[in-house]
Amino acid sequence: MLEKIIILDFGSQYTQLIARRVRELNVYCEIHPFNNIPEFDDSVKGVIFSGSPFSVRQADAPQIDYDKILTSYPVLAVCYGAQYLAQQLGGEVLPSEIREYGRANLQFVLHENRLLKDIPLHSQVWMSHGDTIKEVPENFEIIASTDKVRVAAFQIKGTNTYGIQFHPEVTHSTDGQILLKNFVVDICECVQDWTSDAFAESTIAELKSQLGNDHVIMALSGGVDSTVAAVLLHEAIGKNLHCIFVDHGLLRKDEYEQVLDSYKNMGLNIKGINAKELFYSRLNGVSEPEQKRKIIGASFIDVFDEASKEVQSQLPEGVEVKWLGQGTIYPDIIESISVKGPSATIKSHHNVGGLPDFMKLKVVEPLKTLFKDEVRRVGKTLDVDPKILGRHPFPGPGLAIRILGDITEDKVRILQEADDIYIRNLKESGWYDKVWQAGTIFLPVQSVGVMGDERTYEHVVALRAVGSLDGMTADWIHLPYDLLAKISNEIINHVKGINRVVYDISSKPPATIEWE
Repeated sequence: MLEKIIILDFGSQYTQLIARRVRELNVYCEIHPFNNIPEFDDSVKGVIFSGSPFSVRQADAPQIDYDKILTSYPVLAVCYGAQYLAQQLGGEVLPSEIREYGRANLQFVLHENRLLKDIPLHSQVWMSHGDTIKEVPENFEIIASTDKVRVAAFQIKGTNTYGIQFHPEVTHSTDGQILLKNFVVDICECVQDWTSDAFAESTIAELKSQLGNDHVIMALSGGVDSTVAAVLLHEAIGKNLHCIFVDHGLLRKDEYEQVLDSYKNMGLNIKGINAKELFYSRLNGVSEPEQKRKIIGASFIDVFDEASKEVQSQLPEGVEVKWLGQGTIYPDIIESISVKGPSATIKSHHNVGGLPDFMKLKVVEPLKTLFKDEVRRVGKTLDVDPKILGRHPFPGPGLAIRILGDITEDKVRILQEADDIYIRNLKESGWYDKVWQAGTIFLPVQSVGVMGDERTYEHVVALRAVGSLDGMTADWIHLPYDLLAKISNEIINHVKGINRVVYDISSKPPATIEWE
């Protein structure tokens, strides 16, 4: 049985990061909202309480039934979690006299404590709290302090329950990973055997058992997630996996041919469908971003439905396609069961919700427990083409949401040419692999320019490049000025219809990565 750590999410912005850090220790973990806690089975080795934007002193602060958890499992309570236990068990939590946010140093460390083994005195930690544990219950032992926070860490005497006021999961806590290892490996006694090799082997075995001789149909996008999911399915059921790659006319330059060729070289049973005319005709004259997304989503379903009927018609009588394969990954799952429920819709997502009921297919999602970087590691284990594994995320609606305003074939051509120059230069300069995502945006404005002795009035494109771990937050990349100058000159000189190039220096939040 796969060992696991359970993280109870009280709404902290860092909860996903805690999970990532635990998984870096080759230990599997799951996030569950505090208000939807599952029954724990024998695979659970320990529990982590997350932080929260709430104060424990608020009337509507998150509450849980913690008695059974504390008596059954080792517990590490982080920030809000630590304050919550201290208050609930008889201590006192008050507003901080000076709100401590940012770097601090441990001025006292009880080194013989198992949680703090190998944590040096003066270790830097990251604080983010407006409340302070003023008094601890009698059965609490203070095991670490900073110059401003007396109760930086505690242990409930005689138990494996610990609380820390700082965030070990962020890189600013320089020895945070040591602390997490002390908890997960030494205190919870996890074996550290959850690796990409082990995941691939166990997942393929599970898929074989789950699917048997059933047939699966799956849409591929050329991206990392759908590709790795397809390879896992292919390893499990071979030719019973039927892949479809749709060209909606909004891919990058030459992408359709390149990706289709890569898939065929990987041995996948795949069919390419050129549906450009259908998508262009339905998008004609439409400028509103969400409407564009919905038209693309509905058109994709129509194309996919026709393709699935064709696949079905070629199968022996009595054999049916029963499953839809999807490349859903763990952040999608977390988002749908978050503390606050499904998040407010900023934009509709092309890979959430599957297909309409009339298609009557069950969904199989081989990657639904993995983060993006873990998907790449599994893909490497499966010998997936490095060019696909290294690809930047690309939106399902493609260039439709990188063309602000209505879609025309000419705008698509212009953007494809400009984007091709941008991406090629990033690769040639060595910057492509340093960037999480990059793309070119076609702006709905024209500007005056001069080419030769002639006045021009042509289009403007914006270049976008961001760094990120998982796309939840992102910072703009400081590309060198000489590289930006080279890209700008090449675009303006070689792409007819563009006379101005700008660079987007917005971070997420408040901006999103894509413009629409």
